[in-house]
Amino acid sequence: MSRAELLLNNWQYTYEQEDWYPPLRDALSGVNAAQASWRPVGEAANTIWENVSHLLYFKERLLHRLSGTEFPLSADSNDDTFAPAGGPDDEEAWQATKQRMENVHLHIREKLASLSEEELDQGLPTIPVNQSVMSIMLHDAFHTGQIVQLRKLQGSWPARRSFL
Repeated sequence: MSRAELLLNNWQYTYEQEDWYPPLRDALSGVNAAQASWRPVGEAANTIWENVSHLLYFKERLLHRLSGTEFPLSADSNDDTFAPAGGPDDEEAWQATKQRMENVHLHIREKLASLSEEELDQGLPTIPVNQSVMSIMLHDAFHTGQIVQLRKLQGSWPARRSFL
């Protein structure tokens, strides 16, 4: 299997195809705006929506880098990337956020599918494409675990589920 094929294969696992952990799409399935905005007591954790906003920031930045276009957003700190684009009762904004995640995932997959082995070694801007993509996948897996944990805490994740 080539590096490009390996990246594409794992790209699917992080968002749409179950492997050793639930993909992000499954972790977000059936979540409404109120659930996405729920925070455990003590406020020590980000909400589902905040986590998704954070993931979107970095995935959209990656897509712009892969496309050679300027990324229009900026954040003064990592904390700024967690700001959701809507309030707890804004179902339309939450659904739009989930659709953005779907779209950016698919567009990155298209970009990855078009890259040659040599292009995987090019800097994006300084870190090679393959390393940048791997980093984003691990980042998605980490935050997907947090989202599943939040859903377990709020009782919106099944106590038992079948997979593989």
